[in-house]
Amino acid sequence: MHSEIERKFLVKGDFLPFASSSSRIRQGYIAHDAGRTVRVRTRGDKGYLTIKGPSDASGISRAEWEREIPLQDALELMELCIGGFIDKTRYLVPFGGRTFEVDVFHGDNEGLVFAELELGSPDEEFERPGWLGPEVTGDRRFYNSSLLKYPYKDWPEKLP
Repeated sequence: MHSEIERKFLVKGDFLPFASSSSRIRQGYIAHDAGRTVRVRTRGDKGYLTIKGPSDASGISRAEWEREIPLQDALELMELCIGGFIDKTRYLVPFGGRTFEVDVFHGDNEGLVFAELELGSPDEEFERPGWLGPEVTGDRRFYNSSLLKYPYKDWPEKLP
């Protein structure tokens, strides 16, 4: 098992001209409690099973175990998911020698767009593209499992 070290940002500008690829993601949670999640995901024609531990105090790092599984297995496991599904398009956007993953949400989270960047260490430096907005790392509202319980459509104040 490895530690996922990730920073998350709102997106404030047009990133699409810089995207190298995109894929539709549908994911649900078999379990999510006390910061721990068991997630099943389909991405294109592939399936994944992911288990994550609670985040550290900064929200940057958490234990993660992920394996690709047959698509049919993922579809069957989705029948065990609770609370609905997250539906989003993920764009891979290279910048400054790294790849940002920009998620554009659909359904109950329509209008929400944020970027994630995986790092080798919590204090690792990186170049920020002009379309990158404020950092929301550690803000639990932006965890996908939280977006199932409290979707963006229900937020009293929408993001600028």
